[in-house]
Amino acid sequence: MQLLRLGEPGSERPFVRAGDGTMRDLSGLTTDIDGSFFASDGVARVAAALAAGELPEAGPEFARARAGAPIARPGKVVCVGLNYRQHAEESGAEVPAEPVVFMKASDVVVGPEDDVLVPRGSTKTDWEVELGVVIGKTARYLESVEEALGYVAGYTVSNDVSEREFQLERGGTWDKGKSCENFNPLGPWLVTADEVPDPQDLGLRLWVNGEKKQDSSTKDMIFTVAEIVHYLSRFMVLRPGDLINTGTPQGVALGQPDPKPYLREGDVIELEIDGLGRQRQTVRQA
Repeated sequence: MQLLRLGEPGSERPFVRAGDGTMRDLSGLTTDIDGSFFASDGVARVAAALAAGELPEAGPEFARARAGAPIARPGKVVCVGLNYRQHAEESGAEVPAEPVVFMKASDVVVGPEDDVLVPRGSTKTDWEVELGVVIGKTARYLESVEEALGYVAGYTVSNDVSEREFQLERGGTWDKGKSCENFNPLGPWLVTADEVPDPQDLGLRLWVNGEKKQDSSTKDMIFTVAEIVHYLSRFMVLRPGDLINTGTPQGVALGQPDPKPYLREGDVIELEIDGLGRQRQTVRQA
């Protein structure tokens, strides 16, 4: 199944795209696709309602509606840095012995075609295609890596937009280079975990103005999705609806020769992950 939210910002409604391609309205089953939805076994409830033919088809007014982020109001956005071997190499960093963890403000999560905003004073805004992982049930002190994927509700495309000067040159932690307005386009939908048999076998790609910048596979991850979920559960409680950005492959502007091609107003970013859909953003000035 593909779970998605359609409508203007703040007024999105929940839908599911069924296997036959039809769009079904979830408003009678849930008010939104959020932590409460996942905590109440929402994915299973949607599957059962679909099988029983209980979900009405979406009205024609939603055929061209804006897609919001496929999850509403994540409790937290947890990110893993330097998690692709070739990206660590292009960044001049050592391959980390443990996941590099940082947080991103949850209110920067926006729809997959919403504008990316270059912060005022920024000259080093960068792109990052990433596999987004949405938690489906509370993960706390997981005993084994093997059980970790059982806590995942689904997967989505994430653009972990970053401002490199703010992140690396202004002191402190990475967070202020990661939490600027509109810095996490997400979607277009959430593909439920049962339809992604191996999250370590997904191709991911990104283009800027039609030029391919990133082209890799989750096979190049240093720490797998299962290892990340297990690891994070030892340091924080992962709750239903939380988002994990699992790292980006090589090809970001930061790793390219000078003058580095950081994002400028008018640039167009396109990104995709196998089986999870495609995003497109226009870069604007904040």
